[in-house]
Amino acid sequence: MKKLLLITVLIIPILYGCKKDPDPVDEYTLDERARDGLYDLMKYAYLWYNTMPTVKLSEFDGPEEILEDLRFLPKDRWSFVTDYDSFMASMQGTFVGHGIRMSLDGANNVRVVSLYEGSDLWPKGVRRGWIVKEINDTPIAPIFISDNDAAYNTLMGPATAGHTNKFLFQKPDGTPVTYSSTKSSFTINSVTAAKVLDLTSGKTGYIAFETFIEPSEQELNDAFADFKANNVTDLIIDLRYNTGGYMDIAQQLSSLVLKATDTTKVCYKLRYNALVGPDWDESYNFVKTQSPLGLDRVVFITTRSSASASEVVINSLLPYVDVTIVGDTTHGKPAGMNIWGFPFPSNADPDPDYTYVFAPITFEYVNASDEGRFYEGIEPDIKAADDITHDFGDPEEASLAAAIAVLQGTKAKSSAPVRRNRVYSEGRQLPEHLFLGPPQSFRK
Repeated sequence: MKKLLLITVLIIPILYGCKKDPDPVDEYTLDERARDGLYDLMKYAYLWYNTMPTVKLSEFDGPEEILEDLRFLPKDRWSFVTDYDSFMASMQGTFVGHGIRMSLDGANNVRVVSLYEGSDLWPKGVRRGWIVKEINDTPIAPIFISDNDAAYNTLMGPATAGHTNKFLFQKPDGTPVTYSSTKSSFTINSVTAAKVLDLTSGKTGYIAFETFIEPSEQELNDAFADFKANNVTDLIIDLRYNTGGYMDIAQQLSSLVLKATDTTKVCYKLRYNALVGPDWDESYNFVKTQSPLGLDRVVFITTRSSASASEVVINSLLPYVDVTIVGDTTHGKPAGMNIWGFPFPSNADPDPDYTYVFAPITFEYVNASDEGRFYEGIEPDIKAADDITHDFGDPEEASLAAAIAVLQGTKAKSSAPVRRNRVYSEGRQLPEHLFLGPPQSFRK
């Protein structure tokens, strides 16, 4: 309930529109009101408010269209407008589909990249690394090789509960197996793997963490309680597909690495534009957690999909512990957004039925040493491939093997280019590249 209340406050701040309500005439549609409301909001709170062009509002049909003209390019790749109900569902972990992601390996085999535990394929034993030969008797590799999105979407069908597809897999031992899978609605797991590795350097916790959403709090508590019970002395955090999410979960994960007494130290700072900064700028300390490990070093595994809240965790720990990054350069989003529901609440209607979520970039974040602004991404110390031929937590997987080598003192710098896998999802239902700040009021 505590988390649900936090989300409610975040989505529904007390806002007041920037113009008087018009006379109730049919010509002024909800989309036009949303367009005007987003424009007024961005003139005040957008991080790059002073770069916004002068526009004629009547030339845009709705908020999505005007956002594309207002965003500060090429820097702002992330501001978005989306449907309120679907956004709320996604941030609570609700998903509709098979729960499978796939990608092409170096030998042009399509492999399972990840699978949610709520998928009906999970109890059948399907795991990361399995080869996908066919879907509905159609060879899948040619579609991936040609980057044919339309063919892929047609083959997978709509994101509708009850839709069934047939998969022909090849198991790691070479055995073919056919399973039918029916799309369903379920809550995703954000911790995709957590295990203790017995290394020559000591007991090491390994956690693959996919997204910073509502269910993450308890999943992280469970994983780190196990690490603490096993007296781990090192930690590997795998963020290779983690595109971000809630700021309080980023605080929690960062804090779990440190000691219980480190709650007096700054985790990160949010820096807004010159108009709102004097009132909105704020620093956030590390927080009390159930199972803090008190470590002095941590290894991260990253790819170009490691973004936003993932980068917050890495950047926040840099001033305090020995951080090593293995894999590929991160996405490069040292900025975040507050979110507002629309229609804006008003004195006349304090609890409207929300249609849109507005999420313009409103702040940059820096760590305790004022380090940040890595718009080109954070480069790895050790380059390593995203090895989709092995499951998460397999010491033979290339990125994990490189992380283990760092801890065991056998690391070697690689000059080879890192192959970047394009990962196919089932119509991405979770907004990408999120670092969501606290609620802020908007008044004029």
